[in-house]
This record gives sequence, structure tokens and C-alpha cells, in this order.
Amino acid sequence: MTSKLFTPGRLGPLTLRNRSIRSAAFEGMCPGGVPSQSLVAYHRAVAAGDIGMTTVAYVSISREGRSFSHQAWMREEIVPQFRELTDAVHDAGALASVQLGHCGNMSDRHVSGARPMAPSAVFNLFGLALPRAMTEADIEEVADQFAESTRLAQRAGFDAVEIHAGHGYLVSQFLNRHTNRRRDKWGGSIENRARFARLVIAKVKEAADPQMAVIAKMNLQDGYKGGMEIDEAIQVAKMLEKDGIDALVLSGGFVSKTPMYVMRGDTPYKEFAKGERRVLAKIGLLLFGRLLVKTYPFKEAYFLEDAIRVRQSVKVPLVLVGGLKSRVVIDDVLSQGFDFVGMARPLIAQPDFVARLQRGEITESPCEPCNECVALMYHDEASCPKLDSN
Repeated sequence: MTSKLFTPGRLGPLTLRNRSIRSAAFEGMCPGGVPSQSLVAYHRAVAAGDIGMTTVAYVSISREGRSFSHQAWMREEIVPQFRELTDAVHDAGALASVQLGHCGNMSDRHVSGARPMAPSAVFNLFGLALPRAMTEADIEEVADQFAESTRLAQRAGFDAVEIHAGHGYLVSQFLNRHTNRRRDKWGGSIENRARFARLVIAKVKEAADPQMAVIAKMNLQDGYKGGMEIDEAIQVAKMLEKDGIDALVLSGGFVSKTPMYVMRGDTPYKEFAKGERRVLAKIGLLLFGRLLVKTYPFKEAYFLEDAIRVRQSVKVPLVLVGGLKSRVVIDDVLSQGFDFVGMARPLIAQPDFVARLQRGEITESPCEPCNECVALMYHDEASCPKLDSN
């Protein structure tokens, strides 16, 4: 029997040739904030490897929303480079999505040129920064920047935009009680904390043409006590479905509190420290990394249990990410009502992973995962050091 993985799937106005999506994992391939030929070549290779849709990550909606110098921000000047990328992806038969976001309290002022801002002025230990609390004007301006970035993404040929509302970035910071301590209409109840996410998505949908899909990546759980948990996540999913979101990408973790919750597996402390330019942060990782960064054991489909509860609560298409690396587990996930599967590390190790699965050459990815590719992407281009050295 043909696996559901290799059948077409509907995502809003789009039809993907199969159920696989290259999830939005930072490539580290935009030096100076400009998409490089490496980025074009990588996504061309993933598209040629039979992916249904490939997602470019992480593209900030403004210079102020960045945390790395080799992270792009959406603007007029880089539309031609992104158009080259989307043309290459389309020529290979795949669709192209771009993840739009803002780092909020994780923005680096040395990169962004501005003090980080967040829902509330709560110190960020991992960023070693105290952000300023956003004003009403800030909230409206950022929402408008999401909309303008969507318009530019359309001109660049992207088929979909993915709003990053997870992993402890700005939209996720509004959803989280710890980073959102506001006492106005943007804080307090989950309905109020979700108000910013809903504003952003409403403006993005208004800016997007009918043929462009609007997706949101959201957390199932933030991964620590005091963060958003599954019951609130279900409420958020219902709100976004009501607002007309085309699909939800289900993930988890809060980078400034539980950075490895999203990835699981080994934590390469030395590799992370090697790429850290801030002296205090580098020393802290080397001396206290095992105390500061909790390691979570890896198992395939580690978000599945929580995701099933969301599947039972909404009808909107769902994309599951989180440790999907074998044919048998992917087939199991799709059989439980999920519409698409998102993968990143297997496609860093082998850009043609999906094609190899379909041809029957392999049944699972050789990715361990050691997560050295994750450490590498924060200061260099993402790659698989272990497989590249063989």
C-alpha cells in the first residue's frame, strides 16, 4: 500500500504534492541579513529531494527583531534573492514557505541596534538583557510589520507564511505568564494573552492574497512550570481556528528557559560555547552549562501525546514536528489524523531524505541526534558535522 506520506495534501488554498514539510529550523545562511547562495542551494536541494513544502527560517519582520547577524529581516532589498530561492524550489516541484517572527526579549542590541522589547520588562537570563515593556504603539507597529513582511513575501514568490508564535519568541512571550505580566487587555487571562497573536494573524490574513496560506507555529507546552501548558494551548488553537488560520504547526519549548525542550537528545555544551561571542555567556556555558541547560531524552514524535489532544479539539490542518526520523513513526503519526509532518534535522543530514524514503533506500534517518548542527547554526551555516566528515 502507498504510504499516506506520499499522497497530496490540502493546506488552505495550497495543494502539496505529499505530506512532508521542511520545518522552520534556522539555517544560518543570511550573512549581513541577506539570503546567500548557500540558502538558495540548500532549499533547492531539499525541494529536489521530493519535499512537499520547504520553509525558510527564521526571517525577522524588522531589523530590531533579530538576535543574530546572519539572520535575515524582511525588506525590499532582499526580495530578489528570495525570488531566486522560490523560483528554484518551484522548478523542483515543491512549494515554499517563509517563517516570520520577532525575537522580542531575545533580540541582541548589538545586532538589532535597539534595546530588546517584550510584553513586560522581565530579565532574560540567556540573553543577559532586561527588555523594555512594549507600549500600545509598539504592539500596533509590530503587528503592521508582520503584515508588510507578508506583502514582501508574496512579491518574493512564497506560497505560505508561517507566523512564529512558539519557542519563546515575541508572540510566544505574550502567551506566557512569566514573560507577560501586563495588567491591560494584552495580559492576564489566556484570552488576553492570545490577543496579540490574534491581532498579528488578522493583519497577516488581510495582507495576504487568497492564494497564499497563512500558518502559525505554536507551543503545546513551554516546558517549564509557570509557562503555557497543554490546556491553554488547546484554547489558543481553538481561537486561531476560529480566526481562519490555514494550519497549525505544533511544537514546544521556550528558548530563554528550556532551549533543548524543542529538540531533545544530546546537548553539545562545548559547541554552543564555541559559537558564543559574549564572554560572560561563553564562560557560563562552559562552567555551568549542565545546570543552566536541561537535557531531555530523545524519542521519536516526542510531542505526539500532547498533539493528539489538540487533534481531538480542532478540525484545522495540523503539522506535527518533533523527532520524526523513520518511516514507521511518520506513518503512525499520519494515521492518527495529522495532515502533515515537519522535519528539519533529517533534512540537514540528508536534503533528499524524503526521496530516499520513497525509493525504499532507507527506512530512517542516520541523524542520532547529537544536535551539533543546532550549535553550529548559531554562528555558521547549518550542516551535519558528523556526516560531512565521513
